[in-house]
Amino acid sequence: MSLGLAPLPGVRVSLNELVALRHHIREFQLFSTASRRSPLVGLHHSRLRGRGVDFDQVRAYLPGDDVRSIDWRVTARTQEPHTKLYHEERERPVFILVEQSRRTFFGSGERLKSVLAAELASLIGWAALAHNDRVGGLVFSDREWHEIRPRRRKQSLLQFLNRLSHANQLLSSEHWSPGQEPFTIALRRSREVLRPGSLLFIICDERALGDQSEAQLSLLARHNDLVLMPLSDPLDHHLPQTGRLRFAQSGRELRLDTDLPSLQSGYDQIAEKRQQRWRNLAQRLAVPLLPLDTRQTGLQQLVQHLQPLSGR
Repeated sequence: MSLGLAPLPGVRVSLNELVALRHHIREFQLFSTASRRSPLVGLHHSRLRGRGVDFDQVRAYLPGDDVRSIDWRVTARTQEPHTKLYHEERERPVFILVEQSRRTFFGSGERLKSVLAAELASLIGWAALAHNDRVGGLVFSDREWHEIRPRRRKQSLLQFLNRLSHANQLLSSEHWSPGQEPFTIALRRSREVLRPGSLLFIICDERALGDQSEAQLSLLARHNDLVLMPLSDPLDHHLPQTGRLRFAQSGRELRLDTDLPSLQSGYDQIAEKRQQRWRNLAQRLAVPLLPLDTRQTGLQQLVQHLQPLSGR
């Protein structure tokens, strides 16, 4: 069970708070339904365009299309033949990879990145369960990871959220140097347990992406659909001009003059390269990229990301 620590708003998150997020899943549309098309088109339905169970769209008739699927109303209105397309739904496990490492124990906005990650994982989990999907995930920190196999049961999702809240409450500013990048280890483990055709949500610190983790993501994308959700804080992208600053940790000290234009410019360039690397990866793998930051709740940002898409 989760630790009995009192959660601090924006700093810690409790199991009860993660469970309560189930009441907000109607505020955004993550998956396709019989009556509504998913804003993230193609994530939850077969890419096959055949006769299936749910109507998908109408497009101009092409040679070879089944004449029985011609939409006569649209054809009459446009004076051009149009055909109805259907999608064939396939069962698809939903797997949520969520980071709770020491680097996510940071935030200058409304919440820490670790809290934002937990909120997002919970919202996605409840939305998937409401869509009657099998849901599972992997929670990883600097020291360990906990895996929950995808199942279509509320108890399974609660077990995942319990692991998530427990890992969140264990986070501290204590110095820890893992032997290997935890994100890479978690991705490698995901490759071992996921069945082909799974839908994988990647919720991690923006700074987690490196050569090894990028290679693992490329391998995962060969047989699964990915949604990349890197988390950042405004201070990850730009240093405030506050004069001289002193940082100390584990006997080491760093002094910076944040008023130096060269320091500001160099910091901004590093941040831009980091963001561009995510954009390049998403483009190369042809997967959705939903960057999020600590200035708003996970719910607010999901709504903002998905509503413009659904309105097209």
